[in-house]
Amino acid sequence: MSCCSSEGTCSTTATAPVAVTTVFTVAGMSCGHCERAVGAAVGALVGVRGVQVDVAGGVVSVDWDGEPDEAAVGAAIDEAGYELTGRV
Repeated sequence: MSCCSSEGTCSTTATAPVAVTTVFTVAGMSCGHCERAVGAAVGALVGVRGVQVDVAGGVVSVDWDGEPDEAAVGAAIDEAGYELTGRV
């Protein structure tokens, strides 16, 4: 038995999750160490594709596979020693 339909489509073809970018405001960042600490903490979360930290702007952009987990981001930033202050 084949998984392909008579139209030539395959029923087992997986679709890639939709990427979502979320921007958070973070207080307490002031240097390259802050950038690396926040980037590493948020980048280690499940579902994160990429993290961009803008220390001067006080923002962190997170690229996700699917829906963002704001609570997990807040906890990771808090553990790194900074404060999630909002979402842009």
